[in-house]
Amino acid sequence: MSALVSSAAIADAAARIKGVARHTPLVELPGEEGGPVYAKCENLQAGGAFKIRGAFNFIARLDDAAVRSGVITYSSGNHAQAVALAARRRGLAAVVVMPTTAPAVKVDGARRLGAEVYFEGTTSVERKQRAEALAEERGLTMVPPFDHPDIVAGQGTVGLEILEDCPEGTRVLVPVGGGGLVAGVSTAVKSARPDVTVIGVEPAGAPKMSKSLAAGHPVTLDQVSSIADGLIPVRPGELTFAHVRRYVDEVVTVDDEAIAAAARWYAERAKLVVETSGAASLAALQSGVVGVAAGPTVVVVSGGNVSLDTLHGLSS
Repeated sequence: MSALVSSAAIADAAARIKGVARHTPLVELPGEEGGPVYAKCENLQAGGAFKIRGAFNFIARLDDAAVRSGVITYSSGNHAQAVALAARRRGLAAVVVMPTTAPAVKVDGARRLGAEVYFEGTTSVERKQRAEALAEERGLTMVPPFDHPDIVAGQGTVGLEILEDCPEGTRVLVPVGGGGLVAGVSTAVKSARPDVTVIGVEPAGAPKMSKSLAAGHPVTLDQVSSIADGLIPVRPGELTFAHVRRYVDEVVTVDDEAIAAAARWYAERAKLVVETSGAASLAALQSGVVGVAAGPTVVVVSGGNVSLDTLHGLSS
């Protein structure tokens, strides 16, 4: 396993991705109890999710030989679009392997950005194996979805922006898939403000980080199931797990009903389009899994790549 990503590496990533990734806004949410709650709106990010931060940080550091051969990744959707966008910005070809169950809005987004799309299985393990085979066959460079220092450093720039825009914040809630986002955010936040509480939130149907923390090492789940399609890898990364164990105060789980309710609430009350994965952090607050706090809380909205039909289908 690589050494933990440093706060200096995150600062370097911030300089590297400037002008490609947006500094997304913090929006105060209406009507929450306790202290103010702010949404960190990565749904307004280039490509519709935070993933462009890590993808571009990785691709910007490739040598000329890798640029000539092109890149490949495996993803449930948002990382695929981010790699396609980052590759286009640097002028290289991108191939992505997505699950057969990938939402059409994410598949269409990757293709629109110029990616060559393959489909394989329904789990992260299946699409990783297919991507590795294609990389070997075609001489492509793999862009990992979460478990790489450059990816973690890029995602950590979300934490830097939170500290800049909400210096009085006392708590940050972050959705957890493979762990790249929570690893980066927690490192950035805790390195500067160790007093701030960082909480990871994952679906009850895919508690890979919770189970791994309980076991003391990364574990692979036999099966996963959640409407939060971006949060259902069967296993966290080795590097991301190490960061979570070092910097994250707590990892909690929320059920699909709470996630759907939070996504509906964003649309109806906050007028924000948020995908189910991005709504998980707010779901932890609204469902009571995480209690109210006196000080300001930031909930990271990790993405907004969702069709209107899907949002309508979440209606109670």
